[in-house]
Amino acid sequence: MLDAHLVVEVGRFHLDLPLRIGAGEVVALLGPNGAGKTTALRTLAGLAPLSGGHITLAGQDLDRPDTRRWIPTERRRIGMVFQDYLLFPHLTALDNVAFGPRRHGADRRGARQQAAGWLARVGLAEQARRKPRQLSGGQAQRVALARALAVDPALLLLDEPLAALDARTRLDMRAQLQHHLARHPGASLLVTHDPLDALVLADRLVILEQGRVVQEGDAATITAQPRTEYVARLVGLNLYRGRASGNTVVLEDGFRLTAADQHDGDAFVAFRPSAVALHPHRPDGSPRNTWPATITGIQRHGDNLRIQLTGPIEVAADITPVAAARLDLVPGHTVWAAVKAAETHAYPAGPAC
Repeated sequence: MLDAHLVVEVGRFHLDLPLRIGAGEVVALLGPNGAGKTTALRTLAGLAPLSGGHITLAGQDLDRPDTRRWIPTERRRIGMVFQDYLLFPHLTALDNVAFGPRRHGADRRGARQQAAGWLARVGLAEQARRKPRQLSGGQAQRVALARALAVDPALLLLDEPLAALDARTRLDMRAQLQHHLARHPGASLLVTHDPLDALVLADRLVILEQGRVVQEGDAATITAQPRTEYVARLVGLNLYRGRASGNTVVLEDGFRLTAADQHDGDAFVAFRPSAVALHPHRPDGSPRNTWPATITGIQRHGDNLRIQLTGPIEVAADITPVAAARLDLVPGHTVWAAVKAAETHAYPAGPAC
């Protein structure tokens, strides 16, 4: 089990991250660039010291500035899979995996036996004698994972482990990684920018912005009720904050949205881009949420097109290519946007997590 409070001062940046991960639990750490994810990984791995707080793993203090206790990287029961894998280019896959056990005191023969077992577990027994340059991206990722797990880590750190793979390989490797993480008895921390990786692989999500946790919980809770613009974009929702009275939420600029839920006080209101209908003119018998908007951008989004709109509120709408052609949607054109109240959900804002 990991029990940590990561406090780091780097110039004007301040990281303050409480983090607990149970044995067998996988936690995903997400956040925009500069949020502090890499700093968190470096301090956990022992590559950078804490300014305050503590890191306790399986009952052992690894870093506690107030008592001047600090355990170096090689003595921590931690395995790490780097984004670019960082395999030793001059070593075979077998010896790459054996490196960790050797550093932890195993003799050459014993380390190689352990490494062979791990390569078999990740389906690479036949690649044992190959060097990294002879491996595919997916194979290199599996060697890196085997190397990290071969030291029997109490904490497994994964830094964007699938980011370097092409889309097809990524799909296969996500499924394999899910299998191995489920079998790992220790704690696991996954740092990723990809919400799908987090939703598929993690038991719990921690969202970090500007060095602080803004939201934490299981995937269902976070996707249903995002609490910042970053989280809303991450899960694909339009999100606004305002003051609710009954079914009406008045945003900061005075624009009103009618929601299906009744609340009083500070509230968020959210709806999916696919809930936004676009019309060339104000629709007859229009829904209660209807407003004129100007198209600012059009991008492919899966099988649909994502239309970016400005106006009383900034909003994203997902429509089919056929509908886009029929509406003659081009940047700069004005359209009418409409969202049914039944598809607009409000919930109490409260403080960030």
